Amino acid sequence: MSKVIRVRYERGALRPIDYVEFNEGEEFEIVVVKRTFRGFREKAGKYRFEVDRDVVEEFAEERR
Repeated sequence: MSKVIRVRYERGALRPIDYVEFNEGEEFEIVVVKRTFRGFREKAGKYRFEVDRDVVEEFAEERR
């Protein structure tokens, strides 16, 4: 089983931010990926703007 769990490092331990359902004493292997853009989604969200669908399709086509 693989699962992504957000954690926060506090007082020398990684503590889950999201709810986890594990049994006491279970052991896991952990891959740590540091979030480099803390709060990016919230900050970027205020810069939304509307564009025509054809502009988006043209942009996507240029990137293929």
